[in-house]
Parts: sequence; C-alpha cells; structure tokens
Amino acid sequence: MKTLLRLMAALLCVLATCAAPVADFSLEKMAGKWYTPGFATNAAWFVNHKDKMKTGVVMIKNTDDGHMDLSYSNPKADDSCWRMTQLANKTETPGRFTFFSQVWNNDNDMSIVDVVYDQYALISTIKTRDGVSDVLTNLYSRTPEPSADIQEKFTKLSTDAGINPENIAILPFTGECPDA
Repeated sequence: MKTLLRLMAALLCVLATCAAPVADFSLEKMAGKWYTPGFATNAAWFVNHKDKMKTGVVMIKNTDDGHMDLSYSNPKADDSCWRMTQLANKTETPGRFTFFSQVWNNDNDMSIVDVVYDQYALISTIKTRDGVSDVLTNLYSRTPEPSADIQEKFTKLSTDAGINPENIAILPFTGECPDA
C-alpha cells in the first residue's frame, strides 16, 4: 500500500508541476552536443543495469518544422557503443515533446524543466508501455562532469518526482564513442 501511495504521489507531482516545461524554452539554444551524466528512474530494468551504465553523448538538432532530433551514443561495459536516434515531436507547449520509441516500444512525454543553455538541462519524461508508466529524469550537461550544484538540482528534481534516492545515478565518464 505504501508503494502504491508513493507511486501515485510521484505521478501526480510529475503530471502537475514537476514536469512543467521551463518558461521561454528555445530549441535553437538547446541544439548541440550534450553529455548525459545523470539518469534516474524507479523502473526495474534500471535498478538491474545502472551499475553498468556510463555517461554518453546526445546531439540535439532542431528540424525545420520545430521538432527535436536526438542522436544518442553511449559506451557499453564491453567498450562497444550503443546508438539510437529519436525524433521528438513538438507540442503546443514549448519545451514539451512527445514520441514513440520503437526501440523500447513505449510512448514518451518529455519536458525540459530547467535549462541554462551553456551549462545543463534537466529533463523529465513519462514513459508508458502497456498502460504502465514510469518517470525518468535526465541530466544533460555541456561538460562530461557537471558541478556539484548542478548534480544537486538533478537529485532534487528526481526525488521530487518520487524516484528513490538509490535509483539516482551520476554516471562515470570513461570517454566518448567514436564519432559521437
């Protein structure tokens, strides 16, 4: 019962205020290279794999029609690289995007909730598959190792979204994939 109440509170928080996009969002300023050192979710797959994850890179490009093109590259434990591209569709709310991930077979509702374009971005995503939703928060940083202040902001966003503290990870940086 306690877990159910925590989940309901987390989803209400995310749907109400935690996922509200930042005011005056600029996709043009968001474009470029970002590192992905912060990752948090209560999803079971993450709990079982977080110790093997490393900081990756995401390249963000804005499309002519205002959507966000994301190209991810992440080093894997065996030093190979995992890559994925995703087109996030703009919504009527600036800073909020939706997409269906064919890789993970889920619907995604993503909001940029805090951003200082030359330093960091905090992102909250609700991922839904087969009627079950998980909250995921990400820290994007212009540098591979963000400052302690930025890490604290990410931790607060994650805990405010109902993510257990042990499921908030600052991932190690071990280098970039070739052509990242």
